[in-house]
Amino acid sequence: MLKEGRPGLTEEQKADMWRRWKAGYSIREICQALNRNSSPVYQQLAIRGGIAPPGRIRAVVLKMAEREEISRGLGSGESVRSIARRLARAPSTVSREVARHGGRARYRASHADYEASLSALRPKPCRLALNDRLRNIVTSKLALEWSHEQVSGWLKIRYPGDESMQISHETIYKSLFIQARGVLKKELIKHLRTGRRFRYARKSASEDLRGKIPEAISMRERPAEAEDRAIPGHWEGDLLCGTKSSQIITLVERHSR
Repeated sequence: MLKEGRPGLTEEQKADMWRRWKAGYSIREICQALNRNSSPVYQQLAIRGGIAPPGRIRAVVLKMAEREEISRGLGSGESVRSIARRLARAPSTVSREVARHGGRARYRASHADYEASLSALRPKPCRLALNDRLRNIVTSKLALEWSHEQVSGWLKIRYPGDESMQISHETIYKSLFIQARGVLKKELIKHLRTGRRFRYARKSASEDLRGKIPEAISMRERPAEAEDRAIPGHWEGDLLCGTKSSQIITLVERHSR
């Protein structure tokens, strides 16, 4: 298994690599931009299956001083709205904070701050790692070459009222490709229809010309002399499709037909 941290890329280079990868650059183009060979770039992409890591910024909902203020206010019998007004916070924020950490009777600032710190730790174990029954069902469906979208949709229909038996297709995908999770066996990747080992960006770095006419000229740019259709070259064409795939192109002078 590849080990994260082994490739000799700096944090700045890793950030630049993921930015370019999400923009649709190829591995060769990324290596040229970073002036590095393909080995460290490929290893970093393989570790996470082409899925960029999330930012490591902890969103602090409440500070320790605010939690102490909440604890004192609850102890004196103050209402949640009154506490929220004094802290310049939304009442719902204070209400969820109290309910999450023991309620009015058991809320303590130090314990609430400790639990919040534990809850902010990453990465968290995903639902597949915690639910053996769900993991077995997902594994069996993937082995039958179901797509992860099909598996997720089937679970919603099969267990409509049980959220513990439902999972998003994105979680299934990440559980297959991110090595740090190690929830689903890598052998299941071969059953995916794309057969890819990386997640690629939807848009290519080069201009995507699929479904487009190269160097096409808009009708808005036609010269003014073409308006009267005096020359057959200025006429417009109709494509008529007949039986047995026969096709006829007819020139039409639109003004008089």
